[in-house]
Amino acid sequence: MKCPSCGYEDSKVVDSRPIEENNSIKRRRECLSCHARFTTYEIIDQAYPVVIKKDGSREIFDKNKLLAGLYKACEKRPVDALAVADEIEATIQARMQSEITSAKIGEMAMEKLRQLDPVAYVRFASVYREFKDIDTFMREISELKQEEKGK
Repeated sequence: MKCPSCGYEDSKVVDSRPIEENNSIKRRRECLSCHARFTTYEIIDQAYPVVIKKDGSREIFDKNKLLAGLYKACEKRPVDALAVADEIEATIQARMQSEITSAKIGEMAMEKLRQLDPVAYVRFASVYREFKDIDTFMREISELKQEEKGK
């Protein structure tokens, strides 16, 4: 670590402590040349997968995009959209794959919403699956009703 006072490229760690729920570490360092003390922070660098979109384009996974869709679907519903997005993000991270399709992310969101709230699920599915008419809505609602009867 380069000293901010003299530019010397070596220092020793004097003190370390975890911060922010153990997601990062604060370190006090001392320059081995001029003995100046300074603070550094270490954070986990999470590598997010590349999302392959429907049109074939690729971009880095962005939880905020998923969250925007979930917020719309869960508006005025008893569903914590952020918790759903966090769970999906954790699942994606745990897979440790370099690529994932947007279709897979959408399916994960629909499955979670289907378990939590049928109205939020139908809202999300209507946009994600691009429902074209009322018959498509009715088929989806009929399937949900059949599942309810089967429980």
